[in-house]
Amino acid sequence: MKSDDANSREETTGEYPVVSSTDSRVTITGAELAAEITSEAPYIDPATLLPHWTDAPTGQVPIVVAREAAQSDDPWAAIPAPAWREGEADWVAHEDQFDASILASEVREEAARPWEFSMSEDVVAEEAVLEEPPRPEPEPARVQRTRRSVEANPLAGRAVRQSSQRSVSLATFTGILLAAVVFGVFLAGTLPVAVMVLLALGLAAAEAYAGFRIVGAHPATILGIVAVLTLGVATYNTGTGAIGAVTVLLVVFGFIWYLNAEKKIDVLDGIGATIFVYAWVGVLGSYALLLISPSSFPDKHGLAYLVGAIVLTVGNDSGALFVGRWLGKRPLNRSLSPNKTIEGLIGGTLVTLIAGALILPLISPWTRTHGVEIAVAVAIVVPLGDLFESMVKRTLGVKDLGTLLPGHGGMLDRVDGLLFALPTVYYLAHVLKLG
Repeated sequence: MKSDDANSREETTGEYPVVSSTDSRVTITGAELAAEITSEAPYIDPATLLPHWTDAPTGQVPIVVAREAAQSDDPWAAIPAPAWREGEADWVAHEDQFDASILASEVREEAARPWEFSMSEDVVAEEAVLEEPPRPEPEPARVQRTRRSVEANPLAGRAVRQSSQRSVSLATFTGILLAAVVFGVFLAGTLPVAVMVLLALGLAAAEAYAGFRIVGAHPATILGIVAVLTLGVATYNTGTGAIGAVTVLLVVFGFIWYLNAEKKIDVLDGIGATIFVYAWVGVLGSYALLLISPSSFPDKHGLAYLVGAIVLTVGNDSGALFVGRWLGKRPLNRSLSPNKTIEGLIGGTLVTLIAGALILPLISPWTRTHGVEIAVAVAIVVPLGDLFESMVKRTLGVKDLGTLLPGHGGMLDRVDGLLFALPTVYYLAHVLKLG
């Protein structure tokens, strides 16, 4: 509609109708826009550019959604947009976009703090490799140790002496030949016997020191052998008083020996092994020289007492060997020497008593009574000497300490029981007043 008032005028901007009035009447302009709206073209609100809410849906989408669809090729489009989650259904709907479990560690720590987190072992190992390792400080020279840690069973893991594969005939032949040589030396006199004893003790000490070196110990071998020989000569000349003096000298010179060593050596391993062999072979063996020493017994009866000790020892070893092989079934001490049996011990004892009662009285000044009395003592100490050497060899992990005597092993294997019999005969000879 248009007013015919002369004072009213129309003003339009081209898009929006402008209503102006100068009087009380209202004039509506834009009638031409309304005329364009028909039933076929829905009404578009010029203020919102959207269909009227009463019109049917046209299928069009908002410009924001259309813009996101148009920018689907954008690399940033793969990043999910922030989503408002209010109910449980919202979390379920978006669980493929965000996994909250990545914030949780595999092992829940009781004292976990929100500002702390644990790294996986692979990451830690990788970072440790990337880091420059610290330069190691120069270590002081370490002492070479051979002593083993204390265990409930100190012999655990050591070599066990298995059944002997030695030839009995070879051992018998060697024994007979050795007995003939010893008998011939005794016929030669006291001085040749002393030389023979010193030679046997030197060889036995050398074999023992070699056994300790096998397990890594560092005994003063030369010093130990010299001490053994020196003790033998000193006891032959001066008696038992030389034992203390030579032992003191060995300890002092042993300290000096290891003090000037080129490399650091465990003193307990070295000087301990040195003194052990010296006491075992040197001190016990020196009683053979005390027996034949002119100052020990009048009328030179010492040679007869030494012969008696050897005869009783050989009788005990032979009886234990043959009876044990024939009837032996029950081991005497399975952990130390499975070859020694109770039956062999009984057989060795019987042979020793027979030798003391029948053989020793044939040698002056032995009597049957004294022969039996000392035979009882020797039958006890000789098996102890055999077991003692077996214990040493078991500890060192060796079967024999030498191979000098075919069928018997080394010299120490042959005189192990005699070393215990020598001081026994020496002191009993004084107590029983055999001379």
